[in-house]
Amino acid sequence: MPELIAPEGVVPPVVAADPDANVTDLLEGTVRSHPDAPLFSIPAGEGWRDVSATEFRRQVVALAKGFVAAGVQPGDSVGFLCKVRYEFSLVDFALWYAGARMVPVYETSAPSQIQWILSDSGATRAILEDADLVSRFDEAHGDLPGITDVWRIDRGDLDALVERGKDVPDDEIERRRSLAKGSDLATLIYTSGSTGRPKGTMLTHSNFVELCRNAAVAMSDVVGPGSSTLLFVTQAHVFARFISVLGVASAVRVGHQSDTKQLLASMSSFKPTFFLAVPRVFEKVYNASEQKAEAGGKGRIFRAAAAAAVAHSEALDAGHVPLGLKLRFAVLERLVLSKLKVALGGNVKYAVSGSAPLSHFLAHFYRSLGIRILEGYGLTETTAPLTVNVPDNFKIGTVGPALPGNGVKIGEDGEVLAKGVCVFAGYWQNEEATRDSFTADGWFRTGDIGSLDSEGYLTITGRKKELIVTAGGKNVAPNTLEDPIRSHTIIGQPVIVGDQRPYVAALITLDSEMLPTWLENHGHDKAMSLAQAADHPAVVEEVRQQIRRANALVSRAESVRRFTILPVEFVESNGHLTPKMSIKRHNILQDFAAEIDDLYATGSKAHDVGE
Repeated sequence: MPELIAPEGVVPPVVAADPDANVTDLLEGTVRSHPDAPLFSIPAGEGWRDVSATEFRRQVVALAKGFVAAGVQPGDSVGFLCKVRYEFSLVDFALWYAGARMVPVYETSAPSQIQWILSDSGATRAILEDADLVSRFDEAHGDLPGITDVWRIDRGDLDALVERGKDVPDDEIERRRSLAKGSDLATLIYTSGSTGRPKGTMLTHSNFVELCRNAAVAMSDVVGPGSSTLLFVTQAHVFARFISVLGVASAVRVGHQSDTKQLLASMSSFKPTFFLAVPRVFEKVYNASEQKAEAGGKGRIFRAAAAAAVAHSEALDAGHVPLGLKLRFAVLERLVLSKLKVALGGNVKYAVSGSAPLSHFLAHFYRSLGIRILEGYGLTETTAPLTVNVPDNFKIGTVGPALPGNGVKIGEDGEVLAKGVCVFAGYWQNEEATRDSFTADGWFRTGDIGSLDSEGYLTITGRKKELIVTAGGKNVAPNTLEDPIRSHTIIGQPVIVGDQRPYVAALITLDSEMLPTWLENHGHDKAMSLAQAADHPAVVEEVRQQIRRANALVSRAESVRRFTILPVEFVESNGHLTPKMSIKRHNILQDFAAEIDDLYATGSKAHDVGE
């Protein structure tokens, strides 16, 4: 391989760039190198049915012919509203083979969001998964005169398209799939955004191709023939979308589960070697295990096992595990912890975590189970992963170094800046936003605050626009407190407030899934409502103690002084959460302005945290 020279601050790529390659070349390459490798597994009765690389390509070409026969032209945009499922990748690649591109829309989007995304992108067709999505789309459809066809998966429209395209020659598909070059647009992904209308992020074929090829080398222990993953993060999000494409490029077997309530059952039967999730998922798995042990009278031994696991992992980082700890951990691992790994399928070696920081406790806990959580960092604008910890040299508490072909540096104001093969081409039809997102020398402004250590490992400390400045002039990064508070079993989402206020305070929501189990385990009525629980003395005291534990991690000026428990949950449908389960801070601060004012009012019903 010739020596590759990268711009200053960018890690050299490990795979030579190919400016003529597009995403379809990734599938073509896998079919040549691993024609019989299973690329997907589809639910079949109690098990899974594999779809080989050769079979997947056959289905992709057949559907691409259907799109051609239906009048889809090269360069067309097609909207797609769909939950996590095999057909997402099938449609994605079929559109690329037909010379077109997908514009994914979150299945939880409101009609106004659907209308904006499909109209702004210039979509000419739309594909819906099922009847559940029809009503929202129909409400928006009246304002979408550019949509000429609407196809539904549940009524067999994809099969009808395949039948319709039988007479389209193979040569036409080969011609169309070869049209796009690396610099051409591969997809428009609209940022969920906490304020204003979503912006269309232009990701090119090279963004996917070069990032996949370099990530496959850097992460070869995680992805490759013989590895497998079960996707439950929506593929409309860039994180799961990239993993789907990387799976095709690396001959990874991919399964899908859209119902998170069936996740553990699917993990048990699918037996993935790695999976990706947001930190909240790891918290919920741990909390559910702890409460199950508590219900069986084994809560104390579970917590002892967890403490031993964390101490064991920390000792490994220190370079020496004392004999007593080694023996204690071995006994507790066999009696308690091994069952949790079996519940995740038994074969999981790695998990990739993104979107928010993972607590040190959970990172060490899962590592001692034999599951390395590789924290990474990226945005829609960086085609997902910009940095990621690698298996043979990962640092808990960081999001890793830049992937080959990419670079990270810290601006004078602490902002994380990015450059490289993963960085997007700009915002669709929005030159002003594009211009404002880059420095004069071409580095992308991520909007996040962070730091780099001497080895180039990145740590994210907060969101630039979310920094709180108290009336006393203290800068507070909300996630520093929110992440440890959120880790408690009964807490759904904490929101730290205090901008231009005399002290820091918090809005707290409860976790409706875990609350009944916790109540029952502690001798309370598990049927009480969220509103009743929000005022229950035992619940208030439990939340108070968790906030005190979080306060111990920060200075007095940064600590939470008062809190209130809201009688509602933050969810996507009310505009308070993004699809990746991050809070929409602006919306929450606006909708709960009265409750925030009450936190600072004399004689309010808010709770003091105390010492």
